[in-house]
Amino acid sequence: MRLFSTSSSPKPNFPLFSPSQNPKRSTSKTIPPFKTRLPSPSFLSLPPCTANNCPPFPVLDQEADREDSLEPKQDTFKKVLVVRRPVMDVSGEENDDGSEDGEAEGDDVISKPSGIDAGLEEFAKKMPLFEPERGESGGTLEKPLAVNLDLSLYKARVLARKYRYEEAEKILEKCIYYWPEDGRSYVTLGKILSKQAKRTEARAVYERGCQATQGENPYIWQCWAVLENKMGNIRRARELFDAATVADKRHIAAWHGWAVLELKQGNVKKARHLLAKGLKFCGGNEYVYQTLALLEAKANRYEQARYLFRQATKCNPKSCASWLAWAQLEVQQENNRSARLLFEKAVQASPKNRFAWHVWGVFEANIGNVDMGRKLLKIGHALNPRDPVLLQSLALLEYKHSTANLARVLFRRASELDPRHQPVWIAWGWMEWKEGNISTARELYQRALSIDSTTESAARCLQAWGVLEQRAGNLSAARRLFRSSLNINSQSYVTWMTWAALEEDQGNSVRAEEIRNLYFQQRTEVVDDASWVTGFLDVIDPALDSIKRLLNLDQGLINKAREPSKDAESIEDGAEEPFLTTLGLNDGNDIGYGSRFDLNAFIKDKLSLDPSKLDLLMENSGNSSPKRVTSPRRMWRSQNRTTMTLP
Repeated sequence: MRLFSTSSSPKPNFPLFSPSQNPKRSTSKTIPPFKTRLPSPSFLSLPPCTANNCPPFPVLDQEADREDSLEPKQDTFKKVLVVRRPVMDVSGEENDDGSEDGEAEGDDVISKPSGIDAGLEEFAKKMPLFEPERGESGGTLEKPLAVNLDLSLYKARVLARKYRYEEAEKILEKCIYYWPEDGRSYVTLGKILSKQAKRTEARAVYERGCQATQGENPYIWQCWAVLENKMGNIRRARELFDAATVADKRHIAAWHGWAVLELKQGNVKKARHLLAKGLKFCGGNEYVYQTLALLEAKANRYEQARYLFRQATKCNPKSCASWLAWAQLEVQQENNRSARLLFEKAVQASPKNRFAWHVWGVFEANIGNVDMGRKLLKIGHALNPRDPVLLQSLALLEYKHSTANLARVLFRRASELDPRHQPVWIAWGWMEWKEGNISTARELYQRALSIDSTTESAARCLQAWGVLEQRAGNLSAARRLFRSSLNINSQSYVTWMTWAALEEDQGNSVRAEEIRNLYFQQRTEVVDDASWVTGFLDVIDPALDSIKRLLNLDQGLINKAREPSKDAESIEDGAEEPFLTTLGLNDGNDIGYGSRFDLNAFIKDKLSLDPSKLDLLMENSGNSSPKRVTSPRRMWRSQNRTTMTLP
């Protein structure tokens, strides 16, 4: 250790400095005591002890030194916290200032941090703000750009369509972490979990999303309500739909979903009231018009139904669902030519829509155009190679008009595409029963019920299995199966009457009459009247110009509703012509299927499909799925599957 002289010099040998300068002390002369409270950018080291200014306590005493240097060190630590440089060592900062007191006072004193030093260092290690890797980048975690959210959501949806759910969930969790206030991440994640039957996890995601968005996102409320409705919590679903409409009264999906819930519960008037509110707050919407039209068709008010379907297609000419629903109405009225024209409109509105090709193909097969129906189903399969419903209907068609072996190949391929699709297993079991393979049919029915035993498909499966056991002579098993089917769906007229017929065949006429009476007693009565039409079209038709014109239209519709129903011949002769005029089509002078629509040219130009190679595509799809034709924009997509009614 270097020894200092005890003689004092009358004049210090260092110049005066301002608070912003960095002083340097000389070790050759004795420095008089110098104290200041002005801030300094670096730590001020203590002057060396002399005979005149030596404190009464030992300088090397650590506790005393800690108390003496408490005040300047507190100011210095505040300065360090402002700069946010916890990575650097305190002793290193002192040495970097150019101070040579380490040699004068001893390395053991300077190198050991004080009590505040040690406490602050431990505190900095625990706080994420003071982590070294974040300190180098500025001390805070930067939020990614908003465009990354859109890209991540798109990538998650693509992965979900490819059934890579785990990867999609990881991406969505990151989106929620960085953008907790955006509701799209919660909605997408909840839907992915619902597809995997993880309804409890989906409910937790929706609840977390509502809390993060402070209940102001109607999409999360609406998706949560749909989930509760699927789980059977009707009262809870109503509350959530109500919350969605409170969050945004212009959210049409909430009004429509709530109305559909009430329709399933038999509350037709309540459903009409909700649909009217949706149109009032949100304006014209094709789904609301479509639902109202279906209600009118169910009440046998076909002119009003056609008018509402026309409004739906005016709101959105690309709405494939509206064209298909309208076509189904004309099929029920046996207006086959009009239905075909509507099917053509549907495929032109959405060329890749699997429902359009499927329903049109089944329609053509049912009216006897087997080749046309087979061709339409093959086109739909070429465009949607992963859809099992198209293969299921094609298998039933081939079984009826071709061979059972070809149908089995198609059924097996459909079951491999989606092993959890119940209608495929039920249809396959029905075919095997018709072929006399009773044990195989039982196995297929059991496989369908193992997927889910609470759905309407399960009820149909139990009813079909009951008929099988009845024909096989197992009457007790047939009764149990009929009872189980009615426990799931008590409104099935076919199941009640089949059970009654079984008892009638066994000579139990009293029991058969009791079963028929039970059906009529528990049947849900749907009461609907035509009084709502008066004054309602002024709400749902914003395109009308004046009240006078509106009232005239109202009166015309009411008069038409009061006319007696026409027979089939008069409908074919008179009702079809104004329908064709409304669509802007010709008066029926075309050849072929009733229009100038060229199916082969359409699929070749719009879909890049060769009509002569459809059979080759079907054969190749068994080994590897063909390349799907990409469309520039997906207009509409539904997760509900349309199935063919089994015989």
